[in-house]
Amino acid sequence: MNENTSGWNHLRGIEPLSLCDWPGRTSCVFFLGGCNLNCPTCHNFDMAWNMEKLPILSRDDMKSFLRNRAQWLDGVTITGGEPTTVPGLGEILYEIRRISDLPIKMDSNGMLPEILEDILRQGLAEKFAVDVKGPYDKYPALTGRAVTADAARKNMEKVFVLAEANPQAFYFRLTAVPTLTDEDIETAKGYLPDGFELTIQNYIPPRREHAHADNEARRPVGNMVD
Repeated sequence: MNENTSGWNHLRGIEPLSLCDWPGRTSCVFFLGGCNLNCPTCHNFDMAWNMEKLPILSRDDMKSFLRNRAQWLDGVTITGGEPTTVPGLGEILYEIRRISDLPIKMDSNGMLPEILEDILRQGLAEKFAVDVKGPYDKYPALTGRAVTADAARKNMEKVFVLAEANPQAFYFRLTAVPTLTDEDIETAKGYLPDGFELTIQNYIPPRREHAHADNEARRPVGNMVD
């Protein structure tokens, strides 16, 4: 398949080493461009909506990196953007697993639960970090009107069912953006199944003038292979 017409075209960067993206593991981070939300507080808005501005990281570059670095890592994190929107995501995950034999953790906003279920069923990722944006009735504002409150509820409830059946594979987090109140955060905590805790991430203001806040608490985007 032509790399420019496949999911590989979404591979736009690597962070070679991270001690915080997968708690308890030393991982590298692959960034996949594109997103199905339009969060006004997005920190990685170029990665999410303007990935064409960022250099493509080729499949060969990824393979070379993993072959050279896998022995010093104990995990691979896949983030974005939103990985579940990438066509051929399973192929990318399979290739990472085949080359490195490392466990994989994937970040997601949870709005495509069927993709998460498929990845889990195929054994292509061991861990899923799913963002809970806030109370369902605030999802329209928090996502730039990309998701209705009802759609947010239905999608997250499907994710919670997956988590109940596979508790070792999921954890949930919320970034405390300024528009969320303490009551909002408590409401979001109440959505989680028994036995799960909601990790609260600090709000970090964006670096760019035309982003209004940092909802994802992510690092700068771009091709960061050294």
